[in-house]
Amino acid sequence: MKGKLILVVSPAGGGKSTLLKYLREQMPDIVFPVSCTTRPMRPGEVEGAVYHFISDEEFQKRAANNEFLEWVYTDGKRYGTLKSEIVPPVEAGKTVVREIDIKGLYKIEEILPKENVRTIYIDAGTWDDLEKRIVARAPIEQTELASRRARFEAEAPFKDHADIVVKNPDGGLEQAKQDFIAAVKTLAVA
Repeated sequence: MKGKLILVVSPAGGGKSTLLKYLREQMPDIVFPVSCTTRPMRPGEVEGAVYHFISDEEFQKRAANNEFLEWVYTDGKRYGTLKSEIVPPVEAGKTVVREIDIKGLYKIEEILPKENVRTIYIDAGTWDDLEKRIVARAPIEQTELASRRARFEAEAPFKDHADIVVKNPDGGLEQAKQDFIAAVKTLAVA
């Protein structure tokens, strides 16, 4: 393998989607794999842009066929990274950027060579900061909010292990965008 897979980790509400959208605009040569999920589309999302929205039955069929590099079951939904979206471009020497949760990251690190995998952690502050963002984004059930808090508490310590941490506090988006672009450029050649 000649390329790099850059995995972007952040708790829900940390700004991954916004930063990745900006990265797409600024660096169109990067490969952005489309993942699969069984969760419903959110307002503004488009089928095939970031996710393929598929049924639970279709997801399980693909998992049984070993089509995923990794997949997780979170908050009653499945999320998976297709091998076909990651391995061929990395083998061809391209830079692939993918948002992922901690469980998926650890699975990928077990499979792909370490020299080809890099990580960026988006640090958006405390749980209180993130909770405000999450609640402002869309209606959310208290049980899902509690689940996201538990994930935040489990994932936050990962920032000490990431290759690069990009800070994205409230009011700091423009600086975070620049820092994120710089981080991707650095890790693509690391």
